[in-house]
Amino acid sequence: MIPIVILAAGGSRRMRGADKMLEQVAGIPLLRLQAQRALATGHPVFVAVPAADHPRTAVIADLDVTPIIVPEAAEGMSGTMRCAIARLPACPAFMIVLADLVAIETDDLLTVLHARIAHPDHLIWRGATGDGKPGHPIIFDNSLRPEFAALHGDAGGETIVRQRRGQTHLTRLPENRARLDLDTPEDWAAWRGSGA
Repeated sequence: MIPIVILAAGGSRRMRGADKMLEQVAGIPLLRLQAQRALATGHPVFVAVPAADHPRTAVIADLDVTPIIVPEAAEGMSGTMRCAIARLPACPAFMIVLADLVAIETDDLLTVLHARIAHPDHLIWRGATGDGKPGHPIIFDNSLRPEFAALHGDAGGETIVRQRRGQTHLTRLPENRARLDLDTPEDWAAWRGSGA
């Protein structure tokens, strides 16, 4: 089994007081919807959250997911990844999903999971847009796990990915699903206005 780690410990700083992880999508808080999509793959799901008593933790409390409390969340993406990956059980590989990628579907997660099986000679398997731009989700071979312990700053796993472009398999997902994140109230308004 490949653990799926949903990164949801960030501060939503560009939302000007709102929390994008709690924005409603089809009547469901975004983070809860993302957890449900990940659970539908049949793989174990871990969710990185800022605190045990945070509203984000509450919206997934009744789901069969494992919350990972991230005290280092204020440090940025690297702090979240460093903490979350260290808490995973032994596994051959792990998938990282950004919780704010609102358009990612269960089928997209499964497509990238299947790419790992179909292309075993790589170390990283990554979703891409329909026109081939790298995006998410990303699966990392477990041999790369120690490198997450050294991450710092807000670049996240890109520092690891950059060094292994030749060992990265890109899997095209429909349209812009692999990169569509909504960071501001204006982003959310435009997305909703588009009829998505």
